[in-house]
Amino acid sequence: MLHFALAILFLVALALFFYSGLEHQHSIAVEGGIEVERHQLFFVKGPIKLPVGTYVYLHFIMSSLPHLVIDPTTNESPLRNPGNTLPTSLPVANETRTHPTATNTKENASIFFVGTATTILEWEGIRLMTDPNFLHAGDHVHLGPGVSGIRKTNPALNLEDLPRTDVVLLSHYHGDHFDQDVEAQLRRNLPIITTPHAKSHLAHKQDGEAFTDVYELDAWKSMMIDIKGVGDQDTKMVPAMKVTGMPGKHVDLKVVEVVNELIPPTNGWMVELGHQASGDDDTFKCGYRIYISGDTLMVDELKAIPEVYKGQQIDLMLIHLGGTTIPGPNMPLLMVTMDAAQGLQLVQLIQPDLTIPIHYDDYDVFLSPLSDFKKVVEEAGLSEKVVYLDRKDAYKFEVKN
Repeated sequence: MLHFALAILFLVALALFFYSGLEHQHSIAVEGGIEVERHQLFFVKGPIKLPVGTYVYLHFIMSSLPHLVIDPTTNESPLRNPGNTLPTSLPVANETRTHPTATNTKENASIFFVGTATTILEWEGIRLMTDPNFLHAGDHVHLGPGVSGIRKTNPALNLEDLPRTDVVLLSHYHGDHFDQDVEAQLRRNLPIITTPHAKSHLAHKQDGEAFTDVYELDAWKSMMIDIKGVGDQDTKMVPAMKVTGMPGKHVDLKVVEVVNELIPPTNGWMVELGHQASGDDDTFKCGYRIYISGDTLMVDELKAIPEVYKGQQIDLMLIHLGGTTIPGPNMPLLMVTMDAAQGLQLVQLIQPDLTIPIHYDDYDVFLSPLSDFKKVVEEAGLSEKVVYLDRKDAYKFEVKN
């Protein structure tokens, strides 16, 4: 048995030696059970206990990432039954904000706040929409068996007024993030990047209702969005986005599967805007990094994020607040999104250059008002690190080339 154990240990050591030869090319490191490759993150399938009591992490490396190609020259409505005229742009913002302290910036990208967790990112001719929710004040949203919420606000624009939208980034399959009207009216082949749980619902509908271009990303998995037809002819560098799933939990329970139908699994996202040589992921250089928290509580899994991205600035954090409680405001038994206190903790953990709170007052199940977050931010001396947007406001920023 001892010889067998030593043989296993030798084989594992040999494998680790082989992979260590890739470190100078791929910057591989192990951080708390997560393997980090230069442009791809993985869960490590370990640890494995050897007879001698040593823990060794097994490494799994993928050579390339999934790709979605977007052509911004197409002019197709995001809806399956559009009106006669497709709007060419988003409505003019009520107020446009920029970085409160940065100087000499050349803004070439923007985020338009629709309401709830719905934002629309515009850069290099494409539009990425997060968590589409276009219900109006007084509308009811289904949040689980016997649980619903009532919308208190109106979105910045109506669903039928959306201009061309190229891709949807959906944090989870919940009515206040993908409402019943959105689900019924979106074009079936509109690309959607989401969780495995959400894909299992969206891509397997019956009677022609299935969404046909759904990409699943679990936490720490990545994919690329290639932007067709634009780029620098001299350097041969083309714009691209890298999207990586980030951890998140509605409920900090060990057996969350039991309540998945009531509280579906959720992702955060890291969205990196940058440039690369066409078709070569290894040349990708990030020019602006956005962390979207998704609907999560302040759970231990989030502590891995600043470790994984150590030395890489997170330029902007879109943080989901609201202190959402279920089953409802009259019986607030369980909080499933961050309140003001947890929101401040996340700001202090991630330390982004700037934070924009969203998902804070649109439904009656949101019990932690934005004013509470403003108060704790001011008390912490971080007011210059936060920009506040109302619905139909925009934030403009520079993606460095």
